[in-house]
Amino acid sequence: MSVNNKHLATFLLGAAAAFGACKYMKMTDEEKEKLANNIKDKANKLKNSALDAEKQAMDYFNELKDKGVEAMKEHLPKVEELFENLFKSGNKTTATSDSANNVAQ
Repeated sequence: MSVNNKHLATFLLGAAAAFGACKYMKMTDEEKEKLANNIKDKANKLKNSALDAEKQAMDYFNELKDKGVEAMKEHLPKVEELFENLFKSGNKTTATSDSANNVAQ
């Protein structure tokens, strides 16, 4: 039976988990609380940095969108009207429905 990298990694991971559990069980209640608070602080810092990165990304993409709109307006003056007509919501009448109404009358 040969030992490959997956078996070795599994053994090392199990040994590290057992060592950590043994060390945790030997800690006093104060040390356990200190460790828990330390982990919570690091998690909150990570969360805050992720939220900041999300805000920066949103600002960046909004800036790109605004610059893109301005560039399109500069190069294609009627593009805003085209997009408004294309994506306009509400009552839409088509030429076929208008002609069908005229034929019915």
